[in-house]
Amino acid sequence: MNLDTTGDMPPKSVATTRAQASAYAWVVFALMFCLMLSDYMSRQALNALFPILKVQWQMSDTHLGSISSVVPFTVGVLTLPFSIIADRWGRAKSIGLMVALWSVATLGCAIASNYHEMFVARLFVGIGEAAYGSVGIAILLNIFPKHMRSSIAGGFTSAAAFGSVLGVSLSGLVATHFGWRWSMGVMAIFGFVLFIIYCCVVTDKKLERAHPVDAGPVAHGYAKLTPRALLAGIFPSRSVFCAYLGSALQVFIQGTLFVWLPSYLNRYWGMSVSKAALTAAGLVLVSGVGQFLCGVITDRFSGGSSLKRWNMAIVYCFALGILLAIAFRLPQGTLQLAVLASAVFFLASSFGTCSPIIAGATSPAIHGSAFATLTLFNNILGLAAGPFLTGAAADVMGLQAALHWLPVLAILPFTVFLIGRRYGIAEASRD
Repeated sequence: MNLDTTGDMPPKSVATTRAQASAYAWVVFALMFCLMLSDYMSRQALNALFPILKVQWQMSDTHLGSISSVVPFTVGVLTLPFSIIADRWGRAKSIGLMVALWSVATLGCAIASNYHEMFVARLFVGIGEAAYGSVGIAILLNIFPKHMRSSIAGGFTSAAAFGSVLGVSLSGLVATHFGWRWSMGVMAIFGFVLFIIYCCVVTDKKLERAHPVDAGPVAHGYAKLTPRALLAGIFPSRSVFCAYLGSALQVFIQGTLFVWLPSYLNRYWGMSVSKAALTAAGLVLVSGVGQFLCGVITDRFSGGSSLKRWNMAIVYCFALGILLAIAFRLPQGTLQLAVLASAVFFLASSFGTCSPIIAGATSPAIHGSAFATLTLFNNILGLAAGPFLTGAAADVMGLQAALHWLPVLAILPFTVFLIGRRYGIAEASRD
């Protein structure tokens, strides 16, 4: 692996004139962004309803954590096999099927009458959403020029934060005025509308025609890979493994805060369900803005260098840990909220650094599977483990005490990023 370029720089014939994205590529980006909004609105809307369900169904924090964590856990387990199917069957067609399934499952959440029915409905939400993130980003990175990868990856994945904002805030408002079932129903309707638009606009043939000159070869021949060759392609080096792992450990913190902030504000700040949901949504919105801007900043200062992307990941994670430590030591009030907002700005920064590192080190033919592996790590070790383990800890020590451990946990991704950078330098010296 070339540490300075990781295969990201255009060939000399086009190096002096950077390729520009087509109008169709931006239309696809807008649709994929909206679908990611729907994905996370359906996923996170339930978090704002925790205070209601806890009383109405007499649920413990462990049970609440489980109906939240079952979605990312299912996504993590199924993302790789579903992405392999999508790479072979057609990425555009596969995404259409995914959207239809998670929208139907979200409607199932609206009519659930007890914990077990809700758990099953949430399970199917996870099945529908399993490969969307990995297949979606694989599509986008193959229709945009290489020099835009961090910005596109950060922009696309920032929709997760914006979707969480819309899901949590809208869910809390709808539940207050019309009941919690309508909260989930609105999310389902939004998904169905996007499904119809997507099917009319995006096809695999149109995506292939939108492939830019400097994005490398069109992804063909995937089905010829043996399982051993596929595994070697997904994990081409130790530094890439560190990118997967470091991202997941940072997402652990992100997933925990996204799920438990509404309950934290409701219990310890005395906010109503709707106000807690709106406040938490505001913090998640800050995270989404930070996710996008961190990607843009990384593109600006990395110049296509993998080493500089590692440096940016380390700086972002360090800032996150320090600001979280300060925030949770402050008394409740405006200052604590302001520092917490500064911390969550860096919460999802790893998407804009790790995604292009992985893209530059893997073949375009297996980008779907490579990003599925990143999704697997992020969901199993991050989005699933974080909320569930925090819920279990909250049953023992209280939610506030459990959240105070998050700054300590930030040491883990910081350390992995340092190790990944060291491996990257060593690997480059051998090339």
